[in-house]
Amino acid sequence: MKKCLVGCVILAASLFINAETKAQTKIGTFDEQSVLGLMPGIQKVDTLLQKYVGDSLKPEYDYEMSELMRMDSTFKKDSATMQPGTRGIVQKEINQHKYKIVNWQQYQNQMVQQKEEELLYPYKQRIYASLEKIIKEQKYTHVFKGDQLLVAPPSDNLVIKVALDLKLKFPKDVEDQLRAQGLLDSAPTSAPASRPAAPKPAAKPKQ
Repeated sequence: MKKCLVGCVILAASLFINAETKAQTKIGTFDEQSVLGLMPGIQKVDTLLQKYVGDSLKPEYDYEMSELMRMDSTFKKDSATMQPGTRGIVQKEINQHKYKIVNWQQYQNQMVQQKEEELLYPYKQRIYASLEKIIKEQKYTHVFKGDQLLVAPPSDNLVIKVALDLKLKFPKDVEDQLRAQGLLDSAPTSAPASRPAAPKPAAKPKQ
């Protein structure tokens, strides 16, 4: 009987804790890329990356190729008269240039990714500062990436809340969908179309 009573108390406590946990749980979803696409000036990142490839990586590739050809040509001509130690050092340097050329595409991809992260950092800093504020103010306990949670109410899509907090402009079709779902107020968030200026009233003729 005593064991049964203890078991009932533990079960009741467990149910109470589970109920309290469920009451406190608030789940949201977030997709970084969706907000980045709305940030003003984000388009210039692609332009800067292309410039980085042309101004920095291409000259580096050309240098590696020219050094490889120069050292390989010199080695073939002078290797017979080189000291064994010197020959080994030159071969090692040639192999380093050759390895970099053979694996250039992988190297370039890594460098471009690093540069992209550097260029996106100021945008991400603003985005995650806003996200952190919303999570704290609205007491979210769990936030999932948008592609990892299959079902979630639109009102818990933190992309929308972050975009509104940062006063970002939605595309017109997206704005219409959000307004239809009651997630936006009646005030437009997209750029308003310019209206023609009202005609001035004609001046009265003098008496």
